[in-house]
Amino acid sequence: MAEPEIKSLGVHHVGLAVKNLEITSRFFTEALGFDKINERPEYPAHFVSDGTTVVTLWQIDDPEKTAPFDRKKNVGLHHLAFKLGSFEDLDAMYEKIKDWPEVKIEFSPELAGDGPAKHMIFFEPGGIRLEFIVIPEQ
Repeated sequence: MAEPEIKSLGVHHVGLAVKNLEITSRFFTEALGFDKINERPEYPAHFVSDGTTVVTLWQIDDPEKTAPFDRKKNVGLHHLAFKLGSFEDLDAMYEKIKDWPEVKIEFSPELAGDGPAKHMIFFEPGGIRLEFIVIPEQ
């Protein structure tokens, strides 16, 4: 395969349209440990970061008219995955979010395929599907 002329330097940020900006922003900052680094009240939007990844949270206009995501029918973001450093971190994150209001756990930490990676998938309070994954150095 030929090398591309111009290479990406990685993802700058991910923008997510959310049903409730305050609830999702609070989940990212209080449960996941992100910092709120900026906001645009006129849009409205919050910008949160874990120091590596920036996530822009945009408030949608009419939360009552949303359709839940169906990974086999909807075009768009299937899920957003964050890498963690250890299995202990993964287990601690699971314990921290499993009882968070309106979080739906799809599955708790388990092997990804045959391993050695381990992951979990859940829906944040607004319904966006998120993943945490640990890929051990080999």
